[in-house]
Amino acid sequence: MTPSTVIDIGRQAVEVTLLISAPLFIAALATGLLISIFQAATQINEATLSFVPKLIVVFTTLIVAGPWMITVLTDFMQRLYGSIPSIIG
Repeated sequence: MTPSTVIDIGRQAVEVTLLISAPLFIAALATGLLISIFQAATQINEATLSFVPKLIVVFTTLIVAGPWMITVLTDFMQRLYGSIPSIIG
């Protein structure tokens, strides 16, 4: 196994990780921004106010995007396992 192969596998793993985590991060970011704007407009300074909506939105996003996320991850794993013979030999 050459160093370029290791770097390529690592790069692909990071890309898949970012691709899978992006919907959850974007949903949490958007929810946090909306809650922060609401808190600034109403001057409610409660830290726990943003936790429950974020939790609900992230859970809903996970339910909606979960099948796609699993598909991306299993495709990557199948490609990785399929390339084992060429990596070793």
